[in-house]
Amino acid sequence: MRRFEFVEGSSSKFWEPELKGSTFTVTFGRIGTAGQRKEKAFPDEASARREYEKKVAEKQREGYVEVTAGAAATPAAPPPPPKPEKAPLPRRVPRASPTPEAVKAAADALAALRARLGWRSWEVTSRARRARRTLRALGGVDPAAHPELGATFTALMERVVAPPKEGRLPLRHALSLLGAVDVAAFIRATEVWRRATAPAAPAATAVSQQAASLGEPELALRLGMLLAERPGLTGGLSEEGWAKRWAELRPHVESHLTSAGGSLAAWVKGVDAGSDAHLSKRLARLEA
Repeated sequence: MRRFEFVEGSSSKFWEPELKGSTFTVTFGRIGTAGQRKEKAFPDEASARREYEKKVAEKQREGYVEVTAGAAATPAAPPPPPKPEKAPLPRRVPRASPTPEAVKAAADALAALRARLGWRSWEVTSRARRARRTLRALGGVDPAAHPELGATFTALMERVVAPPKEGRLPLRHALSLLGAVDVAAFIRATEVWRRATAPAAPAATAVSQQAASLGEPELALRLGMLLAERPGLTGGLSEEGWAKRWAELRPHVESHLTSAGGSLAAWVKGVDAGSDAHLSKRLARLEA
């Protein structure tokens, strides 16, 4: 009969497995005592042997060493190396405690941006950047939690899919604003965009589609910001800057998709860019 012992600290235990036909028996207890005996019958010898081998492997993993007379001591199987922890996503917005003055400044900036929609692009861009700065100063709040911000912020998100003659908010500006607040605002915005007819704003529809298919709002928001980015525009990211941000985000996206049984390539193919050539180009860059 094989014998295994575990001696460490105050522990001094033995474990003896025995296999006879379709019956698996173990005797165990403190070294120096007769111990306890447990017996289990199986439907056939093969089943009993599988259980025998399974239990022997378990005991070795637990640190038991074989001391059977005439057998070389079998060292305990080393535990599997711990899986490296995936680095968490860095915060999008620095922590801050919003003051009434800061909330008012953000509300004024949002109202000014809304009033400039339909004007020259550089004026809209300037107002959007100011609005983003004032929102970031609030530390990542949900605009809906502040009456001064909620209605105007929602109206701006609705203007992303409004008819062009009414003055649209470009998607890249909308996503830059969403990147400065709580992800709950992004979830609400994509619901609005998803209800819009596809020709109205194909890029916004695609971003809402990718958010739904990805199933992780925070990742979807950050990915949407990259997809809507237009490298080369004054004040925007360069291609090198875009590639750097994607390199930082890509492991998180791929890990999430893999855990769900998918892949980045399959996910990209599932996003319909419609007639938006820029979005098609950005999607192709994700696989480069």
